[in-house]
Amino acid sequence: MKEHHRKRILVTGGAGFLGSHLCERLVMQGQDVLCVDNFYTGTKDNIAHLLDCANFDLMRHDVTFPLYVEVDEIYNLACPASPVHYQHDPVQTTKTSVHGAINMLGLAKRVKARIFQASTSEVYGDALVHPQKEDYWGHVNPLGPRACYDEGKRCAETLFVDYRRQHGLSIKIARIFNTYGPRMHPCDGRVISNFMMQALAGKPITIYGDGLQTRSFCYVDDMIDAFIRLMNSPEGITGPMNLGNPHELSMLDIARRIIELTGSSSEIVFAPLPMDDPCHRQPDIRFAIDTLGWKPETGLDEGLNRTARYFRRFTQEAAVRSDLPLPA
Repeated sequence: MKEHHRKRILVTGGAGFLGSHLCERLVMQGQDVLCVDNFYTGTKDNIAHLLDCANFDLMRHDVTFPLYVEVDEIYNLACPASPVHYQHDPVQTTKTSVHGAINMLGLAKRVKARIFQASTSEVYGDALVHPQKEDYWGHVNPLGPRACYDEGKRCAETLFVDYRRQHGLSIKIARIFNTYGPRMHPCDGRVISNFMMQALAGKPITIYGDGLQTRSFCYVDDMIDAFIRLMNSPEGITGPMNLGNPHELSMLDIARRIIELTGSSSEIVFAPLPMDDPCHRQPDIRFAIDTLGWKPETGLDEGLNRTARYFRRFTQEAAVRSDLPLPA
């Protein structure tokens, strides 16, 4: 790609799980990518392989403070996304969602950039409608332990829509459902990473509640495809748009699949369900199918095998450093 045809693209949270995959894809497309991260949950290991690329730059910065750069597009992914991380410092989580959105929207307004907001299925809360469609307003506890993330993301969506109404900003809002794959944080408390790490170590797999609550898991490569398609879609397609895999699985189903594919001897144990944990989570993705021509392509077994290879390598490398025991 000739330099004058490159887009200058800012990715906040670019050293995180989804952000690093997005940066990688954009760099491989020949775009000029600026990765911004404060490394609260992201890590340089995720983007180390990009550091020598001429069209990739890394900046340590917290989006709760203004940023002054010249870019054509902004992907705003900055925010801890797992309950373990976002509940550790709930005030900062809310500030990252709200102040971060204000700062990135202000930047987009100044430089006339199109801006993408990584919202979440958590805006639906413990949904009373199943599967969840974009016109459902949700069922969220505004005072619960998950509210810092749920309400922070809901407020960010409001800000994005109002910046479009008031200032004519070009916006895209994606509601991201459960996503998994290589570079997930091994201790983020999410279903796939928890089960994988426990299975590879031969430890009991912990299921919260009765295991009948459901989730829908999308492989990371498919999710990044959707991000880029939404960002490049016509101006009138703003979202919010559900992005995820509509194939629904219970916690027991996914635990058994992981035990089988890893060849683990782990047993399943049960613990109390955390407060406000959703019983069902399944996206209706007809809007994405109809407008983007997108749907997930990676089968669950294929995605889980790729993820298992990553976690095996991670645990082996960590064991060499005496950080973790080798898996059984």
